[in-house]
Amino acid sequence: MKATEVREIAGAFLFEPTPYADERGFFCRTFDAEVVRSVGLDPDAFVQDSVSRSVRGVLRGLHLRSGAGEAKLVRCSYGQIFDVVVDLRPDSPTYLGRAFFELSGETQKTVYIPAGCAHGFQALTEIADTSYRIDREHDPSEDVTIAFDDPELAIPWPLPATSMSRRDREAPSLAEVLKHQGR
Repeated sequence: MKATEVREIAGAFLFEPTPYADERGFFCRTFDAEVVRSVGLDPDAFVQDSVSRSVRGVLRGLHLRSGAGEAKLVRCSYGQIFDVVVDLRPDSPTYLGRAFFELSGETQKTVYIPAGCAHGFQALTEIADTSYRIDREHDPSEDVTIAFDDPELAIPWPLPATSMSRRDREAPSLAEVLKHQGR
């Protein structure tokens, strides 16, 4: 497994495993504490694992947490997604930077998203399972959502959004969120 810095987002990393495939299917290590440590992250900091299942066209996000934020590892364990990270840390050298990834069950790549960054994705296949490993227990009172179609961010979603939660559909603009957070 190798780790590569994501140049568009300071402190973000892409972890690329080496799946072993044969006639039975494949085997792949999706988390390696030593590799995580090698880039300065604490592998023991992650406290919750979650998974979501989406169908083609479903859009989830853009989400982040207020307060101390939330760092996470995101991987598409089955299917394929278009994954988006936006740096919303005012003191970051990549503030407002955006990074896009295609994550899939074939590659099992994982993106590390630092606290203070927004995240969202769109399912590209009929079924897409997305796994999250987060460093803080979820507190719904800290949830923040930004409009997926915010013109300032101009995210090039690959498909029309076929379905999303009401919260995502009614999310405020980036400017409104930043104003509310005093940035």
